[in-house]
Amino acid sequence: MSKPPTRASIDQDMIRELAKLLSENDLSEIEIENDDLRVRVARHLAPTHATVVAPPPAAAPVAAEVVADPAKHPGVVLSPMVGTAYLAPEPGARAYVEVGSTVRQGQTLLIVEAMKTMNAIPAPKSGTVREILVADGQPVEFGEPLLIVD
Repeated sequence: MSKPPTRASIDQDMIRELAKLLSENDLSEIEIENDDLRVRVARHLAPTHATVVAPPPAAAPVAAEVVADPAKHPGVVLSPMVGTAYLAPEPGARAYVEVGSTVRQGQTLLIVEAMKTMNAIPAPKSGTVREILVADGQPVEFGEPLLIVD
């Protein structure tokens, strides 16, 4: 007769599954709560270095002003969740918006994938995209500035 699983073994299995989800979905943390059990699994990612290539001046129709602290800008759009930001609906497709694009309230600006679910991030107001602060496929944290709409 086999022994029933203990709470400790169930918790360890759950933690292993959550850690696997973190890796598979490029998440930095995940938390679940069920009755009296609350589990949070987090990992610290090494910072990545991005190379920014500026287009030639003739190709930039809008002069983008760099914001010192984007999180304090009144037009900042913050990530509502931990996940991966995508600027286009699918690989190779045209981006939802570009710097200088005019957007209307509710229009999709980009998507954040979390746990294999694509979440459209809408424009909170009508205006012009002033700055895009994330790269396509970049992991993002909850509350991280994604872009600025003036």
